[in-house]
Amino acid sequence: MSMSMVHPAVHPIEAPPATDHAIAMPRHTLKDTQGMPGTLGGFLLRFLQFSFAAVSLAVMASTSDFPSVTAFRYLVAAVGMQSLWSLSLAVADVYAILVRRGYRNVRIVRLFSIGDGITSTLTFSAACASAGITVLIGNDLNDCAQNHCSRFETATAMAFMSWFAASPSFILNFWTLASK
Repeated sequence: MSMSMVHPAVHPIEAPPATDHAIAMPRHTLKDTQGMPGTLGGFLLRFLQFSFAAVSLAVMASTSDFPSVTAFRYLVAAVGMQSLWSLSLAVADVYAILVRRGYRNVRIVRLFSIGDGITSTLTFSAACASAGITVLIGNDLNDCAQNHCSRFETATAMAFMSWFAASPSFILNFWTLASK
């Protein structure tokens, strides 16, 4: 027999017996949780984020004097970015739902998590700054007669609602990323 010919030996190994305990306890997987990317719950959260941000943007843009206050300009920029981000991810969620595939790629989930963290933080900080200015104008200066206080309050409230809808998306994306 020559040395160049090697005949591998296969040794069968028996599988461990199945127990009733392993069968009785089904594992809960993250892909079943509504609100995560590629699910109907995730799409609904994205749609709410987009809707509230778009209403906030439209209401603030309908006033003529919002550019005079830096916090209001910041709110317009933040909810504008929030609405674009949420709309693009809502479209991605619709695609995932239609093709019946979820987002299981770590890079995509990382991108979603980082983007949600950035946009929700910007939206929250802009809403807080705008709320502070709105309280200053309305309560401290008593100058609502000359300003659009109700519109400023509405735009600020819609920005907060957009942030409330964005927070679960960020938490669920971060949870998915941390569990991989």
